[in-house]
Amino acid sequence: MPQEMIPLARIIPERRAVAVASGTLPRRVLTPSQKAAVIVRYLLTEDTSLPLSTLPEHMQSALAEQMGQMRLIDRTTLDEVVSEFLSELESVGLSFPGGIEGALTMMDGHISQSAATRLRRMASASSRVDPWERITALPVDRLLPILLDEAVEVGAVMLSKLPVTKAAEILGRLPGERARRVAYAVSMTGKVDPETVRRIGAALLAELDNQPPRAFDTGPVERVGAILNVSPSLTREDVLLGLEAEDAGFAAEVRRAIFTFVHIPARLSPRDAPKITRLVEQRQLITALAAAVGKPGLEEAAEFLLANISQRLAQGLREEMATRGKIKDKDAEEAMAAIISAIRTLETSGEISLIQSEEA
Repeated sequence: MPQEMIPLARIIPERRAVAVASGTLPRRVLTPSQKAAVIVRYLLTEDTSLPLSTLPEHMQSALAEQMGQMRLIDRTTLDEVVSEFLSELESVGLSFPGGIEGALTMMDGHISQSAATRLRRMASASSRVDPWERITALPVDRLLPILLDEAVEVGAVMLSKLPVTKAAEILGRLPGERARRVAYAVSMTGKVDPETVRRIGAALLAELDNQPPRAFDTGPVERVGAILNVSPSLTREDVLLGLEAEDAGFAAEVRRAIFTFVHIPARLSPRDAPKITRLVEQRQLITALAAAVGKPGLEEAAEFLLANISQRLAQGLREEMATRGKIKDKDAEEAMAAIISAIRTLETSGEISLIQSEEA
């Protein structure tokens, strides 16, 4: 059996006691990277969960190398490092996001698109920046063309680096044959070295950054759908018929993007109905609900709103609706458009989420 290790303090207790009493214990002067290693080692000893994987890879490597070079730290030095670390934490007044991407996220809307693109290119050119950090954060619509246009081997590497849920969504949106080829190519990525993966990521990121800036934040389908949402019903149907004659596929996508008064029961969650009634002026709310009475589709939407708000408020609205006189079509459409506008405003702000339509 291996012998039990005897602490040094038990071997030379007299010398240690004298050193402590006289304050002559040796104190090590540590560099900032050594102090960081000491703090990490101390926290790991205390079973603290540290999200070190969120650090850039070069910082993770530097930290591991530094920890591998160190051996023993005396108690006095440890206490000083921990005390200094806590003092710095308590004195923090502001914190900044690490890296260019975090800074650009914070400054979004405050600097021009061209300046943001230039800064991203500068960051991508640095070999110390992991390009996959940015690539994995991009939306699916930006990544999908890569899987469609690039070699299947490149697509396989990207698919392997993405979070599982995002990779599954992209794979599901690929044509069947292309999806099978990319999925098979993943099986051949087992021996790809990290540097090759980094170079592939850097090349893809450069390609994404070289794309011309978009003049519009939303696609053509969403823009046409938003316009037709608030257009008179006759205009809307006339435009849709014209679109179907020109491009049936585009017209079908626009129809799915359109959200009008009749879509409220199918797309709006019942718990969100009170938020809508609070945002719309009562005069317009009464006009829209009264105009919907007796009209298929519209009446169901009105009843949906009334059924999912407080009974007292619903009863008051019904009484007002009963005394409302004849309503012009123009006034009815304006009132219903105000309700739709309120729903879109709440959706954009994130206060509500519309149920996605499954219509073809």
